[in-house]
Amino acid sequence: MFKKIITFIFFLFLLIWFAVFAIKNNLLDIGLEQIPKIEKSFTNGLINVEKKIYNPPPLIGEEDAPDSFLTKTGVLRWTNIQRDETESLPALFQNDDLDAIAMERLEDMFEKQYFDHISPEGLGASDIAEDIGYEFISIGENIALGNFKDDKVLVQAWMDSPGHRANILNDGYTEIGIAVKKRVYKEHQTWIGVQIFARPLSDCPQADQNLKAEVERIQNQITILENSAYALRKEIGNINPKSRKDIKIYNRKIDEYNRIVKEINSLIKTQKNLILEYNNQVNLQNKCIQK
Repeated sequence: MFKKIITFIFFLFLLIWFAVFAIKNNLLDIGLEQIPKIEKSFTNGLINVEKKIYNPPPLIGEEDAPDSFLTKTGVLRWTNIQRDETESLPALFQNDDLDAIAMERLEDMFEKQYFDHISPEGLGASDIAEDIGYEFISIGENIALGNFKDDKVLVQAWMDSPGHRANILNDGYTEIGIAVKKRVYKEHQTWIGVQIFARPLSDCPQADQNLKAEVERIQNQITILENSAYALRKEIGNINPKSRKDIKIYNRKIDEYNRIVKEINSLIKTQKNLILEYNNQVNLQNKCIQK
């Protein structure tokens, strides 16, 4: 009887020893979930917008009408009439920023006594637009110098010039700014007229930057959880469970590790969906810009 008890105790000891050995060597491989490869960047990005600038040669009027008088509203009206009657194009919308650019260009030409699309400092309408934060896909400028009889005659003079006509009838433009003024130029009282045409970036659907910010926030959260998981995995690997208490601690840490990994997987799924949505928006914006 005593021999049987000794034999039972011996086999029980072997059984416990094998169980501990199995826990030590196999539980990590069986119980620990794997951290997947994490997508850390967007698959697409916004294309670099190649801003198009159209500046036909400056127009100097041949006539010198003694009763010359020009108005901003009249130039806008006749410009849109030409677009409608010539090419059935939609009317251009007056934009305050473009009006300000046109006036700044006009004042600069009178002040510095030059007549060109580029100032003596090498600046033009596109530079002013960028300075004031007007984002555009394309921009064009028509300028005219002379005592044109009225707004209709001025716009017709631009229409008779191929480059200026192309700006007026450009179906890509949706906005316009206008400035007209009479002052002394080269010791002669004369008018300068400026048209600024543009297709603003806002014409295209914008990718939601809040989506991108949320993806980056989630990525930061994933990184923090990854670091915690790697540290916990290392800690688990250093445990040598010999007692029931050690095994309970060991298993508790494995449960915590697996919980973290599941949270990482959930965040990655959310992140991928947001990236997909953001990239779809970017693709739509890029297609619009490239029209």
